[in-house]
Amino acid sequence: MGAVVGTLTMQTKQRRPSRVFMYPKHDKADDELEMTTVCHRPEGLEQLEAQTNFTKQELQILYRGFKNECPSGMVNEETFKHIYAQFFPHGDASMYAHYLFNAFDTTNNGSIKFKDFVTGLSILLRGTLREKLEWTFHLYDINRDGYINREEMTEIVRAIYDMMGKYTYPALKGDVPQQHVDAFFQKMDKNKDGVVTLEEFVIACQEDETMMRSMQLFENVM
Repeated sequence: MGAVVGTLTMQTKQRRPSRVFMYPKHDKADDELEMTTVCHRPEGLEQLEAQTNFTKQELQILYRGFKNECPSGMVNEETFKHIYAQFFPHGDASMYAHYLFNAFDTTNNGSIKFKDFVTGLSILLRGTLREKLEWTFHLYDINRDGYINREEMTEIVRAIYDMMGKYTYPALKGDVPQQHVDAFFQKMDKNKDGVVTLEEFVIACQEDETMMRSMQLFENVM
């Protein structure tokens, strides 16, 4: 599917505390108290449970980790980049973190609230294939015009390679990102108009196993 979730998601997948989600043990009363004392109070647990694919207990755990890193209840782009960079010390994760931050910041107000975070995370971890592909499409659609052009896809792919740094395998040559983009467009841009629509993106990934594996290659940096 595409490189998407990042530091916070990887640690949730592993089901263990991490440098991002470090939290003390709380009881139920503590959980409910935390949900009322944060500066920017998130939606009620019941509402978030209904809107996502997480249980109430999972939301409590996610919230404690989120609040531990972001006491104000919101994370700005600078903080997001700082957290993300810790997991890619041998590369430059700043540009990819920038694009990922924008994908989570659905209201375009320069910050990610807990609701924004868990809504995106729910799709990426437990959404349908269609939902995951739609989310990935919006990550690549940098200017939000409803299409992915070559320049946008090239920027994302280069950002991924920059982030992986010396651990990129095989060793990155100057034209490798462009080769990936050319291969993607050859299969996705069905009508050869120079842009990829959401439907073209989804259909290409669903119908072509090679294309799906190519997109999943970048899932390691989610």
